[in-house]
Amino acid sequence: MRSVTYSMGVSLDGYIVGPDGGFNWTAPDEEVFRFWIDEIRQVDVHLLGRRLYETMLYWETADQDPSLDDSMLEWTALWKPLPKVVFSSTLSAVQGHARLASGRLAEEIERLRAEPGEGEIAIGGATLAAEAAELGLIDEYRAMVYPVLVGGGIPFFPRRERRVDLELVETGTFSSGVLYLRYRVAR
Repeated sequence: MRSVTYSMGVSLDGYIVGPDGGFNWTAPDEEVFRFWIDEIRQVDVHLLGRRLYETMLYWETADQDPSLDDSMLEWTALWKPLPKVVFSSTLSAVQGHARLASGRLAEEIERLRAEPGEGEIAIGGATLAAEAAELGLIDEYRAMVYPVLVGGGIPFFPRRERRVDLELVETGTFSSGVLYLRYRVAR
């Protein structure tokens, strides 16, 4: 069965964006960017909330930008054809290899898990991930922890009064001080 993964950059104090809505502190250096490229290779479909979808729209046409370096072109070549499912109550259309979700999150994930394939079902966006976590649908949490305290904003983990036991699967340390933590939900 295909795994559902939630992977994003997060501040040391637990936020994916700061109180001002900014996340420029997550801009990856070449080493971290290479890691993200390798990670996206494992994904068969990406589920996104509206805000993350709109942020990632840049990559749908980025290959037309002559200033992109080889790693950015490689990312674009992987991201652009990747099937994406967008969860939004305000969008009426999406671009590229994206489609608007036709059902609720649990229904979409159940359908995607039933499809053939071994690649991951990735979830992006804290709001969407919080809903998936509440429903017990996330199999792995992957945090790219940046050495910064932002003091508030949108949390990486949902603030629910529910315990979830995790098993450490992998760690990594980058020369920039970024730390990668990969945990599997203990079932």
